[in-house]
Amino acid sequence: MRNELARAEVLRLQRIESFRHDPLGFVEWAFPWGEGVLAGHEGPEAWQRKVLAQIGEGLRAKQGPVRVAVASGHGVGKSALVSWLILWAMATTPGTRGVVTANTETQLKTKTWVELGKWHRLVMSHNWYSLGATALVSALPGSGESGRVDMVPWAANNAEAFAGLHNKGSRLLMVFDEASAIADTIWDTAEGALTDAGTEIIWLVFGNPTRTAGRFHQCFGRLRSRWHGHHVDSRTVSLTDKEQLARWVADYGEESDFVKVRVRGQFPAAGSMQFIAADLVDAAMNRLPDLMVDRHQPLVMGVDVARFGDDSSVMVLRKGRNARAWRIERHRDLDLMTLASRVMERAMAEGVKGIFVDEGGLGAGVVDRLRQLGARYVVGVNFGSGAERWDADGAKPLYANKRAEIWGNLRDWLKTGCLPPDPELRADLTGIEYGYNAKGEIQLEKKEDMKKRGLASPDIGDALALTFAAPATSFAWDLEVPVQEYCITKYDLYRDFKEDYWDEEDEFDED
Repeated sequence: MRNELARAEVLRLQRIESFRHDPLGFVEWAFPWGEGVLAGHEGPEAWQRKVLAQIGEGLRAKQGPVRVAVASGHGVGKSALVSWLILWAMATTPGTRGVVTANTETQLKTKTWVELGKWHRLVMSHNWYSLGATALVSALPGSGESGRVDMVPWAANNAEAFAGLHNKGSRLLMVFDEASAIADTIWDTAEGALTDAGTEIIWLVFGNPTRTAGRFHQCFGRLRSRWHGHHVDSRTVSLTDKEQLARWVADYGEESDFVKVRVRGQFPAAGSMQFIAADLVDAAMNRLPDLMVDRHQPLVMGVDVARFGDDSSVMVLRKGRNARAWRIERHRDLDLMTLASRVMERAMAEGVKGIFVDEGGLGAGVVDRLRQLGARYVVGVNFGSGAERWDADGAKPLYANKRAEIWGNLRDWLKTGCLPPDPELRADLTGIEYGYNAKGEIQLEKKEDMKKRGLASPDIGDALALTFAAPATSFAWDLEVPVQEYCITKYDLYRDFKEDYWDEEDEFDED
């Protein structure tokens, strides 16, 4: 009897080995489809089959890391697919190492890991793994101490936790669940694992497409050539409540951002709390300025001040609707006096009429120095000061502070404005999110909060927004006489006048 059990186990191991590069075959074989809790389920959904087959094809092709990104609506079975792939990877390659992370620790513990526990109990090879609170460890012979997949909550200030993802000569599995909210620093650190030669590397990212910025969005955008991207509509999956989905479509509309994100698995025109939509920025970057329209507008400069550290001091110039024609100037590690001198030098060289400077904190020193140097029309802007714009009903201020207000002015300007095609500027403008205070006023997230999300401080965006701190028409440059424009022509303007015209007395002269 014992020999028969041992022989059956050997046969099972051999069968498992045949699925090493066939995750779809493993999932179809390893679970009791149509029985017990899986009654009524004959196997994976169509989109899950497609992803599983694609991973197998990528591994068999041996052309480098297999990277798959899935953007989906709600309830399509992402966590189930994650669980299957973890169990397949560990069963078919006992020495597999992997990490699973998500947007929050709560998501990992209450959803991802709970789902893994469910499928671990159902899988035919459940006794080959040991599932703990934070790790799935292989119990198969030959796996050694390295055969494990860990649950690791991410933190932007602790990206080093992902720096040791290497398993040379074996298999490496990385899974990002709810990837839209995972900071770019974690993605960058995970990229380092892709350099291992002779290693099967599988990187899977899943999520609802809530944001139009960040690395998850780029998997379907500028980095799409490196990823196998999938959009999954909740209405195509048997697991979802079709009546509820139909109500959402009826209430919000097929093309609404709500339906795009929660039903269709498509990225919205703007992120759920994104202050400036990506398509608005892209249109401005593709728009060419009409130099004649803005020829009488004053040239203004916005200066966002940083002294030392990761942030940059930035100068942005704008003339009416044209912010495209002047180079964005960035400086790091400049002391305030040197920065003020550089601002003055640039302003004089370009003929700048007014300079708007972030005077909060260190910026006050730059404002004082510019005035000392004789700069004309230097305006210090305090981001935390009160806003001037009121809501449409005139009941309360529209914005919580000056910074939110000038970004709101910038957003309005983008509808007709022209921007340079600068990727850092685009990231600044599309990355910032907003909310409401207790009074219902719009407020932008703080720079510190953006850094916690793994985004850089929006120094270029702030510099551009500063140019909207006050309307140009309210300053003394309006008193300057515009340059007279002359037309050169061969036509004789005086040919119809008599020679003595200028000597004739005015017939209306009372004398």
